[in-house]
Amino acid sequence: MKENNIGVYFITISSDKVDQRIDNFLRAHLKGVPKSMIYRIVRKGKVRVNKKKIKPEYKLKNGDEVRIPPMYQSANKQPIVSANLNKVAVLSSSILYEDDHLLILNKSAGMVVHGGSNLSFGVIESLRALYPDARFLELVHRLDRDTSGVLLVTKKRSTLRVLHEQFREKGVQKDYLALVRGQWQSHTKKVVAPLLKNILATGERIVQVNNKGKPSETHFKVEERFTLATLVRASPVTGRTHQIRVHALYAGHPIAFDKRYGDRVFDHQLTGCGLNRLFLHAAALRFEHPGSGKTLSIEAPLDASLNQCLRHLRDHYK
Repeated sequence: MKENNIGVYFITISSDKVDQRIDNFLRAHLKGVPKSMIYRIVRKGKVRVNKKKIKPEYKLKNGDEVRIPPMYQSANKQPIVSANLNKVAVLSSSILYEDDHLLILNKSAGMVVHGGSNLSFGVIESLRALYPDARFLELVHRLDRDTSGVLLVTKKRSTLRVLHEQFREKGVQKDYLALVRGQWQSHTKKVVAPLLKNILATGERIVQVNNKGKPSETHFKVEERFTLATLVRASPVTGRTHQIRVHALYAGHPIAFDKRYGDRVFDHQLTGCGLNRLFLHAAALRFEHPGSGKTLSIEAPLDASLNQCLRHLRDHYK
């Protein structure tokens, strides 16, 4: 029987995934899917890299195109990612820009960019529900689940190639807003520290500053000061996993409500602001439009919870 391609999607590997084994990549990406099923779909050729079958020990290369098949529950052979209409509706209202080449979203915190388990209905799945006739939809870059803000999606494979080249050549300006502990020192304008990523058996990713890691650089600028915290603008030069979060911690200023790299005492001090999510927001993205060649600048407004937190700090901690 001819394979039904509904639910199949493709991921283009970025530099931070290079040299990772395909089985480990899939285990981290397809959270909640049994390891035995992952090995089975690899052995049967359901997962392909650059349209070719691979072995579980295959190491990913920059620019590899990984084909991810739909994942099924054994009982009824239905895709384990169900169409969550509420999330689709939220995504529909979060579109910042759209043309024949691009979709640009203001992703909400808590939403994964790719699904893969019955607990995760991601941005790509939502977009396919919104655009059932779209032949190609793919992420240009990623945002952590707990990070909100500008997310770039392409409608054409040719557009994806051009934008990936811009990212590789550092032709894309990315600006984030982060609330960090204490008084950020004005003379600390950048953090240059190599980052090493480890993937635990659970699939959880932990990143640390380590001389064996990949070169990483983030620029920081103070936006607003409070007595116990600082709002900073963070502009990553490189694009490593959890880069801003780990570089902020390395500088002595962990980000508010960061469950992985944060400070619980600091978070407790912020209890009155009503926030319970990571205060990290992809606020702006600037790049050259692949079609027109003109510079396109996109800004994503802060959500209600982040704005409320800042109002509380202005009222009580100025």
